[in-house]
Amino acid sequence: MNYLHIKRLFLEPRQSYFLFGPRGTGKSTMVERRHPEALLINLLLPDVRRQYLARPESLLEIVRAQPVGKTIILDEIQKMPELLSLVHLLIEEKKDWKFILTGSSARKLKQKGVDLLGGRALKKTLHPFMAIELGEQFRFEDALQFGLLPLRFASQEPLATLSTYVSLYLDEEVRAEGIVRHIEPFARFLEVLSFSHGSILNISNISRECAIKRSTIDSWMSIVEDLLITYKIPVFNRRAKRAITTQPKLYFFDVGVYRAIRPTSLLDSPSEINGAALEGMIAQHLRAWIDYTKQSHQLYFWRTKAGLEVDFIVYGELGFWAIEVKNSQHIHPGDLRPLQHFLQDYPQAQAVMLYRGNERRLVNNIVCMPCDDFLQSLIPNEVLPGSD
Repeated sequence: MNYLHIKRLFLEPRQSYFLFGPRGTGKSTMVERRHPEALLINLLLPDVRRQYLARPESLLEIVRAQPVGKTIILDEIQKMPELLSLVHLLIEEKKDWKFILTGSSARKLKQKGVDLLGGRALKKTLHPFMAIELGEQFRFEDALQFGLLPLRFASQEPLATLSTYVSLYLDEEVRAEGIVRHIEPFARFLEVLSFSHGSILNISNISRECAIKRSTIDSWMSIVEDLLITYKIPVFNRRAKRAITTQPKLYFFDVGVYRAIRPTSLLDSPSEINGAALEGMIAQHLRAWIDYTKQSHQLYFWRTKAGLEVDFIVYGELGFWAIEVKNSQHIHPGDLRPLQHFLQDYPQAQAVMLYRGNERRLVNNIVCMPCDDFLQSLIPNEVLPGSD
């Protein structure tokens, strides 16, 4: 598949913006294809970095030589966050230059950059492919196994490509940046963390399993979030009528990356791994839908202290949905119970059960539909599949 020519559904702002996203999601490819006449400054290139390290003010000279309305792309801006103060100055000159600032890490920008622009540049995110972007080229089982990172579609050995990707991420973003002293314990931490994919995050258990003190694990958790490798989903507790848990759930940003990191053995249950992978693939699609949709929405999950849990809650301007995901070809009455309880507390919500079967059904006001159908019908700026 020539993934370079697949049209992305990311809606680009008219004004300057940051475009975040993990390595390999296609940020550079997309913005360069959309702006072939742009001035491109690729900060991944050592000679380019050396130029701006020696004379950062040369950015002012180069941009000021551009015509009014020119688009300027600063690729991987986290490599030189010091340039953002100059970008701020250039935006203030009101020459209608449009800056696109791509980044695969928010770590260095937290203190040095983003706030300096004072809202003059929006913050956007590019995700792995959505099923709707791939169209007829989307293969559900293939995506569940290898994920939807664009780079893996160009490979004859996607799993090996993903393993290499993880290794390069560790080398280039962790070791090279000097974030941790020793990469081996951090790599072990990532493996242990992969067992929490799709689960309530328990820092104490991870600390014990890694044999590393909790404060270090807390620090490393912030690193993997800043590097956009993982994210957390908070608990939905608006007007809660029951006792609700407080700990978030954790996911890796792409199901293929999760599988590449997670160690396997003969003791592993394939259904357990596949179930976590399936839930993660639904999660990454919902995040992309939220970020690509004009109206505002948030992604949550719901879990009571009594143990009732609904995998995803989508709450926003287009609607209010409760979504349960089951790695099963059949729907059992007990599978619907958490959704039924959620509807008792929130009758305004629309309940959707996603499963591995082939039929769409309506059971007790709950839409039950195949995961594959849901993913291929999930379109930004439209209500979620299964809506009334």
